[in-house]
Amino acid sequence: MLVIENISKSFSGVKALQDISLCVLPGKVTAIIGENGAGKSTLMKILSGVYPEYEGKIIYNGRVVRFNNPKEAQKAGIAIIHQELNLVAELSIAENIFLGRELVTPWGTLDKKSMRQQTNLLLQKLKLNKDADTLISDLKIGQQQVVEIAKALLTAAEVIIMDEPTSAISDSEVAVLFTIIEELRKENKALIYISHKVDELFKIADCYVVLRDGRLIETGEMSAVDPDDLIHKMVGREIVMMQKSGLCQGEEQLLSVKNLKLRNAGRASEYLLKDINFSLNKGEVLGIFGLMGAGRTELLETLFGLHAKMSDGEICVSGQPCKMKSPGDAIKCGIALVPEDRKKDGLILGLDVQQNIGITTLNGMEKLGLLSFRSECELSDGYISDLKIKTSSGKQIAQTLSGGNQQKIVIAKWLATKPKILLLDEPTRGIDIHAKNEIYKLIIKLAEEGMGIIVVSSELPEILAISDKVMVMAEGCITAKYLINEASERIILKAAIPKTI
Repeated sequence: MLVIENISKSFSGVKALQDISLCVLPGKVTAIIGENGAGKSTLMKILSGVYPEYEGKIIYNGRVVRFNNPKEAQKAGIAIIHQELNLVAELSIAENIFLGRELVTPWGTLDKKSMRQQTNLLLQKLKLNKDADTLISDLKIGQQQVVEIAKALLTAAEVIIMDEPTSAISDSEVAVLFTIIEELRKENKALIYISHKVDELFKIADCYVVLRDGRLIETGEMSAVDPDDLIHKMVGREIVMMQKSGLCQGEEQLLSVKNLKLRNAGRASEYLLKDINFSLNKGEVLGIFGLMGAGRTELLETLFGLHAKMSDGEICVSGQPCKMKSPGDAIKCGIALVPEDRKKDGLILGLDVQQNIGITTLNGMEKLGLLSFRSECELSDGYISDLKIKTSSGKQIAQTLSGGNQQKIVIAKWLATKPKILLLDEPTRGIDIHAKNEIYKLIIKLAEEGMGIIVVSSELPEILAISDKVMVMAEGCITAKYLINEASERIILKAAIPKTI
């Protein structure tokens, strides 16, 4: 159905893709794998019309095509579910799904009723319990990802590209997605699937394509390889996943949280967090697990002063009470937050690496009322080296880097504030196994140096690999606490399931 011949693409003289050739078959799921920066997303953006300028050719249903924009690709029958969300926060779910392809009445006005009805049917199919009129800004990241999937399913596409579609959705939503993929396969659709979760590729993919450093390394049938083989092909070397060696023995308490509550801004009688009590010691990694809607992100945001007017309770840092009226107060108390959505909340994408890293410490780099570019350069170069950020220089624009390197920039800018406590919300979402391992190493190193770290993650193996203690949340409450040697995937998951289910 789709043939790619000798595709090459460069950015500022750097080859992102070099002579890529492959075939995509109808009724099959083709997995595209590779590290961050391997060229996967670049190739998909060429196929879907985001990048119209490239070398080589694309043959679709027997004819050579070149799309000037995504709308042309969509009209031809190629749809893409992007890893990074492309939604308008101020519009409703229905308005986002039909954006650019609105339905109209015979009188030329918007047929809002039909669009709402079709949207609600799609949401029911994807088991997202939200009304079509709900604003995107009122949805969690995982729920927004489901809306992205719904946008692609609305079209009568023959080729559907899924770029990390499960990076921010729950296990139940993943199961629904896999059922839909099976239906699409039976309809003889050609599916291209990108994921860093190797285990899920073996559940749904028929064949694989390995990219490394912009080059095609190998193609083959999934049935002919095992997970270790695939990872080795992807990175070109053995990877030993980092794991914390033992329990932290630190006794100095860095953080104490007592009776923390967070009211729902929309309904003040409801609470998003209820009676939260826990502590964090120096050099300790506390892993927080919970299903979607458990309140994990809200907890970190409240600790960082983002919901001051709606929250109550006592927060102490190093024994001193801290009133978190704003993120500025939290930073002064020694708290830093690496947010869940690095594109929206963690980076200024149009600025370069150097500016993004230095933005949290501008006052410290000021001389005679002017920013010292030398100080900014020294700061960024130090973190580029320490965190192994792959960039041509500190002047490279942040949005041109891979997801893993963007995440390292966000971590670097907060480490520059010299925090006592580092809050990490889904720190490895959407990044490859090698970049993930490097972030594990960094977390463990920072803890060994005495920093207190709280990690929110939807991946149980991640929680178990790097934590000293595990705290489980459900429906805004803490339902269980375990030392790491007492914890297992089964008992953590059991504690995370709301009692109302």
